[in-house]
Amino acid sequence: MDIFNKIDTTFGPLGQYMEQAHGYYMFPKLEGPISNKMIFNGKERLVWSLNNYLGLGNHPEVRKADAEAAAEWGLAYPMGARMMSGQTKYHEELERRLAAFVNKEAAYLLNYGYQGMVSIINSLVDRRDVIVYDSEAHACIIDGMRLHFGKRFVYPHNNMENLEKELERATKIVEKTNGGILVITEGVYGMAGDLGNLKEITALKKKFKFRLLVDDAHGFGTMGKTGAGTGEHLGVQDEIDVYFATFAKSMAGIGGFVASNKKVVSYLMYNMRSQVYAKSLPMPMVIGSMKRLELLQNEPEHKEKLWTIVNALQKGLRENGFDLGNTESPVTPVFLKGGVVEATNVTRDLRENHNIFCSIVSYPVVPKGVIMLRLIPTAMHTLEDVDYTIKCFSEIKKNLDEGKYGGEHIEKMVVK
Repeated sequence: MDIFNKIDTTFGPLGQYMEQAHGYYMFPKLEGPISNKMIFNGKERLVWSLNNYLGLGNHPEVRKADAEAAAEWGLAYPMGARMMSGQTKYHEELERRLAAFVNKEAAYLLNYGYQGMVSIINSLVDRRDVIVYDSEAHACIIDGMRLHFGKRFVYPHNNMENLEKELERATKIVEKTNGGILVITEGVYGMAGDLGNLKEITALKKKFKFRLLVDDAHGFGTMGKTGAGTGEHLGVQDEIDVYFATFAKSMAGIGGFVASNKKVVSYLMYNMRSQVYAKSLPMPMVIGSMKRLELLQNEPEHKEKLWTIVNALQKGLRENGFDLGNTESPVTPVFLKGGVVEATNVTRDLRENHNIFCSIVSYPVVPKGVIMLRLIPTAMHTLEDVDYTIKCFSEIKKNLDEGKYGGEHIEKMVVK
């Protein structure tokens, strides 16, 4: 059988909707400067889908730093992987600054966050070890665990009673294999916005022997007094053994970093295959990231503005009867009732009749009968944006409750 034959019968869970969805519901084009309002399908829309939390994506100082670094260094330098020929004093300086900011001894830059997490997991564990992880773990964590030849146990999302049971199972195994236990959770869960139970997890260290890896992609820059992340926010940063964050959210860039004690970071530097065998982070992104970190540390008004918008949006939606789940972060999920057809028509109505662009999620990502609208507030949004959105969402909810988004004619949603 030709390996391509299966493509004739299935395009996968997302690809099956390609013909109806491509270019509009999936792979849409947002054009123009990164802002609270951008162009989609030729019209200006109010955008709630960008992880540009602190508004740094189009900040003039950031753009200036990026442009000057590109002009001075180009996009090619440094050539090669860090271990071979891609090491610079600027990479090392950014690592020192990041480590100090998140209160760790050392940090190591990653050329991409996703593949970095995959490689962190692959480097830290071998077949003798056991991984215990949260059921809502991000895809990069799942892919990292696929490389693991040892046991792995999952516990229901934030269920500490079940986590303790899995740690008991894991402990019995590693006592026989002479291995160790790695617990993996997230600081902020990016879909629903709730926090990982870091206090409760770290408290279990008194009873069990394990190391804790935290993916804080959505917490870095947004959570904590200084923006150093969810560990700082919950007062347990010192109990996190391996801290990971990406530049793709608050830092509005590409890349990421991992932080821990000096010994662990040195080990990762020499064993992370995604970094040993891949090109070093280009200089403009390194210099640009230093400027982003500087603004994050020295201009708290960006985080303050973000939380002004977050609090106004979430308070207003809740007061108007919307279910936001358990979010404690800027990530703002709005849970509604309906299936794929309703979700499709809600999206089209929001975009075409209300000029609001936000992400929408339906089964199988969420349970059958549930629609989730996912809003990402940023420091670039205004209180007027918030008021308008709440008004439009109230209209959408009324239409949904009245059954106006049902039927089979997905593409025939009337546009005013």
